[in-house]
Amino acid sequence: MDECPQPARETAHRLDARAPHRRPTFVTASLGYLDGSTPRPVSHMYDPPDGTPKDNCRFDFRAMQVVDARGLAGTTSVHREGFELWYAPSSVADFHDAPAVVGTYHAECAALACAATGGSSAIVFDHQVRQREAGRPPLTFGRGGGSRPGGVGRVHNDYSEASGRRRLGLVLRDAALASRVRRFCIVNVWRSIRGAIVDTPLAVCDARSVSRRELVAGEIRYADRQGEIYLFRHSPAHRWYYYPGMDRDEALVFKQFDSQVGGVARFTPHAAFDLPDIPADAPLRESIEARCLVLFD
Repeated sequence: MDECPQPARETAHRLDARAPHRRPTFVTASLGYLDGSTPRPVSHMYDPPDGTPKDNCRFDFRAMQVVDARGLAGTTSVHREGFELWYAPSSVADFHDAPAVVGTYHAECAALACAATGGSSAIVFDHQVRQREAGRPPLTFGRGGGSRPGGVGRVHNDYSEASGRRRLGLVLRDAALASRVRRFCIVNVWRSIRGAIVDTPLAVCDARSVSRRELVAGEIRYADRQGEIYLFRHSPAHRWYYYPGMDRDEALVFKQFDSQVGGVARFTPHAAFDLPDIPADAPLRESIEARCLVLFD
């Protein structure tokens, strides 16, 4: 368990809005909501047996306004809206170097997760490098294509109530230690690893604009295990935001689960989306996301 080294707290800091004097602008994005006709969504992350569809659910892509969060007055909060942007340079030069990511970046993310949440300790239990490949289908058709993980245009949250609570024991692996945890949360740390993102940024939804009745638990099946996430039914009340031009020195921290039931953001819907009028020669987005378990005293 990483105890959040003090130097990381001094270097990193939460970013205020870039231009709070101006009215925030927005783009229109196509975001994939769960079609209401699916009783229990199931998705396979591998090729299932013949006759079994990869997905038993359909998605209804809606045109939603996604506001430029850099134009907001003041800052957002991971415990209020569910997300916040940090200036957090990394000492990792190559994020495709797995030993460097595990040996260095995990500790940086643990420190950042504690600084953002006020937690006392944290551990990174998973990370994923994503690269949008040339020629993949538009995100309006669902999952990014290609052999490597790409952006996901479906509105989702990485954990459900059940899988979020189960994650504590899977990470700590000590039942006695887990039983003494008063409160914990799971946050994602998301950043560009190539340069400023100009094609498929990440949109995050204000957790306060989401109702419990819009959350639908969906099963994710892998070849050797299964998990559970939340998918979401559409609501015109959802308030979406993104940070244009996110670069390597910036990190978006957003809440995926909180064991505290009231008074804080608990789930933050998110989805990648295609920016309108992407230049033909625009560099393809490359990003890394790390999942952190945060404990509170």
